[in-house]
Amino acid sequence: MKTTQRRLPRRIREQQMIDAAVTAFSRGDYHSVRVEEIAEAAGTSKPTVYHYLGSKEGIFTACVHREGERLIAAIREAVHDPRARSGEDPLRRGMHAFFTFVTGNRESWTVLYRRAAVQGEPFAAEATRMRDRVMDEVAGLITSCTGGLLDEHGAKDAQLLARIAVSTADAYADWLLDHPEESPDAMAGHVTELTWSHLRARRAATAP
Repeated sequence: MKTTQRRLPRRIREQQMIDAAVTAFSRGDYHSVRVEEIAEAAGTSKPTVYHYLGSKEGIFTACVHREGERLIAAIREAVHDPRARSGEDPLRRGMHAFFTFVTGNRESWTVLYRRAAVQGEPFAAEATRMRDRVMDEVAGLITSCTGGLLDEHGAKDAQLLARIAVSTADAYADWLLDHPEESPDAMAGHVTELTWSHLRARRAATAP
């Protein structure tokens, strides 16, 4: 078995190790997880894990980075889905992809939002960078959805609305995991309506 695994491309072996690490870190905090258990779950040795991913810090950072990239890719793919129905709100599609990712990848969500943020640096910084990228994606989406309605206030308003959307989605994600009777579609609807209601209120407040 190990001979076959050693013949796998480096990229595949590395992803197997990160898979094992995500599972391990989702079940225990950073300090309690041993590299030996990650190696065993990945079907390899501790020195091999270190060779591929560096230190334990490097292993955890690789987990945060990869899962964050997967989340961003899922949102982006949904937003730009060419099969989407005409007139369908792309922000809602993006939020639906967000909540679908959370429910389908509970271990990823745990590592990204329940482990990294409380471990201090450099993990909190990496988690913040990934979250900022999600907000940038949503801000760009809001700008395109408004068809120029935010031109008067520029990117600042888009960033504010994106922060509202992402922060609300974060809070709802934890709620969704604790309440399986809720659905990603319902949560996406709540976040989308809240975001657009803030835009309507802001437009009303600045109207002559």
